[in-house]
Amino acid sequence: MQIRKVVAEDAEIRLDRWFKRHFPQLGHGRLEKLLRTGQVRLDGKRAAAGDRIAAGQEVRIPPLPNADAPPPKPHYQPKPRDIAEIERAILYRDDDVIVLNKPPGLAVQGGTATEHHLDAMLDGLRFGIAERPRLVHRLDKDTSGVLVLARTAATARFLTGAFRDKETRKIYWAAVVGLPKSRQGRIDRRLAKLPGPAGERVVEDADEGKRAVTDYRTVAHAGDHVAWVAMNPITGRTHQLRAHMAAIGTPILGDGKYGGATAHPAGVPDARKLHLHARAIAIPHPNGGMLRVEAPMPPHMTRTWKFFGFEQGDERDPFAGFADDQR
Repeated sequence: MQIRKVVAEDAEIRLDRWFKRHFPQLGHGRLEKLLRTGQVRLDGKRAAAGDRIAAGQEVRIPPLPNADAPPPKPHYQPKPRDIAEIERAILYRDDDVIVLNKPPGLAVQGGTATEHHLDAMLDGLRFGIAERPRLVHRLDKDTSGVLVLARTAATARFLTGAFRDKETRKIYWAAVVGLPKSRQGRIDRRLAKLPGPAGERVVEDADEGKRAVTDYRTVAHAGDHVAWVAMNPITGRTHQLRAHMAAIGTPILGDGKYGGATAHPAGVPDARKLHLHARAIAIPHPNGGMLRVEAPMPPHMTRTWKFFGFEQGDERDPFAGFADDQR
């Protein structure tokens, strides 16, 4: 049995991510069993895989059966062109915060079948600061747009609290198939996670689901075929916007997971690509005031907007039309 102290470099990450970083030979299922049985402890107390750890905390680790385990796969090492691509995606940077325009198709974190991901590239975004930037929120792999990184552990704590306390405002743009019956409104439906062979998804579940709330408004539409919708998520559930738009009969263009064949209308450019973009964010800055950043749309969405005659200039303020208070 050993005790390890959490260093500043690892502060604010999940406990399971800490184990993956320091004990890559330990599988997730085995870790969960060690946590359930209380063999792994955090500051002497029982812990869960999703607990966020802080610098100075002590992790108790039982003897790990690794003598016969196959050697772990080498960690993905980003290529210089990968780092250069991420640097070009920077929308804003100061001593505390980096804001990226995440390209579609780039996973934020790694997984069983995902080696190429943003988390592996964060060492290339230090820019002279000793600490490694930290993720404070997430975007789906195929969703593009505004993604905020904290450059220090203190900033990560501040921004994580801002997201938790709903002090942030986020606006997403999407092209949806069909035209919402109500041009503007609120979707309030409970969603539950449903694991499966095709990956995690969520379903509406009035009894077991967690409350998920989205405000939306229709900005423009091409007849009743496709509409440009702006969305303001009040809660932050997994796949919330995708599930909500499908639930009201207008799935996001390209989202076959929730819209099926309807999400891939014939004759529409890039109909197989997800048309969901984190357009803007307003978030408290640790030094005071609000930081507001907007992200240009990715090329495939720009082509679709042009195809349907949607004018981005008509939407000069992404936050217009949504209430300031989300709580």
